[in-house]
Amino acid sequence: MDALTLLHSRNSAPRLRDPAPEGDVLESILKAGLRAPDHAWLAPWRFLTIASTDREHLGKLFVKGQQAQRKVSGAAELTDGEVKKISAKPLRAPLIIVVIASPTEHPKVPAIEQQLSAGCAAHGIMLAAHASGYGGIWRTGDNAFNQVVMTGLGLQDHESIAGFLYIGTIDGELKPIRNLSVADYSQAWPPTL
Repeated sequence: MDALTLLHSRNSAPRLRDPAPEGDVLESILKAGLRAPDHAWLAPWRFLTIASTDREHLGKLFVKGQQAQRKVSGAAELTDGEVKKISAKPLRAPLIIVVIASPTEHPKVPAIEQQLSAGCAAHGIMLAAHASGYGGIWRTGDNAFNQVVMTGLGLQDHESIAGFLYIGTIDGELKPIRNLSVADYSQAWPPTL
């Protein structure tokens, strides 16, 4: 598919199944993330791939993170049903790519620009998955900001999670793409007086 068709047709796919990309296809998808805008060539991102039974370990980490959060806030402990639901979240797709923003000190490139670059890397991965015939959905939620989860995934103090990219084969129909009008989100400047 040509680039504009790819950009215009990308859509989130919340229901995913096997197979997931692997081998050279997965490497190509990840390589697309490396083409994100990157002022001063800092490469302020890194990726973790989580597949197979490792998704179950991620589910346990999510539970551990939520339990710690509840303990700190003084909320009631997780019920068995909540534990089951939280631990099953990573099983919604056969592959999860965790995009980590990893900014470094630089006199001309502020941390926010580097975090946005990590977001662009995530978008590049999503587009490449779509171009390769796979579906995906970008998720964050509480787990992306939970210190226990971040530590369990090996993040350093200066790093943050840009998103959990759930990738796999589309299962079922996609929601229709919203038809947004460019005129509603764009205008010439300066405004006419």
